[in-house]
Amino acid sequence: MDFNVKKLASDAGVFFSRAMQFTEEKLGQAEKTELDAHFENLLARADFTKNWTEKILRQTEVLLQPNPSARVEEFLYEKLDRKVPSRVTNGELLAQYMTEAANDFGPGTPYGKTLIKVGETQRRLGAAERDFIHSASINFLTPLRNFLEGDWRTISKERRILQNRRLDLDACKARLKKAKAAEAKAALWSDEVEKAEHELRLTQTEFDRQAEVTRLLLEGISSTHVNHLRCLHEFVESQTNYYAQCYQYMLDLQKQLGSSKGEIFSGTFVGNAESTSPPPAATSLPAVTAATLPAVPTIPVVPTIVGVPNTVAESVLNPNEVKPPASGTRKARVLYDYEAADSTELALLADEMITVYSLPGMDPDWLIGERGNQKGKVPVTYLELLS
Repeated sequence: MDFNVKKLASDAGVFFSRAMQFTEEKLGQAEKTELDAHFENLLARADFTKNWTEKILRQTEVLLQPNPSARVEEFLYEKLDRKVPSRVTNGELLAQYMTEAANDFGPGTPYGKTLIKVGETQRRLGAAERDFIHSASINFLTPLRNFLEGDWRTISKERRILQNRRLDLDACKARLKKAKAAEAKAALWSDEVEKAEHELRLTQTEFDRQAEVTRLLLEGISSTHVNHLRCLHEFVESQTNYYAQCYQYMLDLQKQLGSSKGEIFSGTFVGNAESTSPPPAATSLPAVTAATLPAVPTIPVVPTIVGVPNTVAESVLNPNEVKPPASGTRKARVLYDYEAADSTELALLADEMITVYSLPGMDPDWLIGERGNQKGKVPVTYLELLS
């Protein structure tokens, strides 16, 4: 018990001495041992690494899981060292709703068939999103989190010890300075000077040893950067694969909807009831199409009423038998490859130039395209109409 009291008193004395030294340094009343420029650069680099790693980690978590409640739930499961339960993605939930709606509307109806097709694509998109989130969490988030919770905590602990050693060193320097000043006035203070010099040598040795330990840890930040760089490459690869999958799924869906459009809309009014969306990569395509499409000479669309045959519409079903109008043809650049669904359509290759025009009774989402002696229907969303 006596030993514990002495130790407590000693620790309190050390703490009080450090507090006084720190306060006097802040007030400019005490000298402070400065670290060398290289060491200061290592400290600043470590702080930058920690701060930006935290921001990148948090924002990546938001990217992968936008729902803050879900993020909090995952955080609690992680702290409790329990497995996070599997969660249905938004795409999978949308697919479930579409499938259930198709069953209620009738899976054999045009609307029901389309809901089933779109729902299946949404399910595949949701599964791809789940795989991407899992891959990004393991290959990117986990290494960043391990650095913050492991290496950085060790660095922070050693830096605090170094700070205490520096305060002890500067306090010893101050006591030695006072002892020498008193010695100049009375020779009786020589013992105090020797004691202060001995303490200074001890604290200097401890400070140098701790500075070397901290320096080695700080220089290890370079290895951390190399590791994070590798993880970043893996994250980009996972994200690239994810978006490539999504793009391919949407292209397949677009072809399915485009090839079944004639079947779905036979016997109904021709118009903009359904428009083929451009592939995800063509972010500016709607604006381009909207800006350029009005320049095409418009021909009144002939509505088709249920039970009444439309001779005009039937006449354009075989584009090879129609002739281009005297005026109104335009040049267009193909944005994406397109595989013809049947003999009435024209297969396209990205970046090629074709001539396009519209005919009476045609779906507004399609044009007639010509390339040399070849002719056929082409989707507007795959084209950039030129002036």
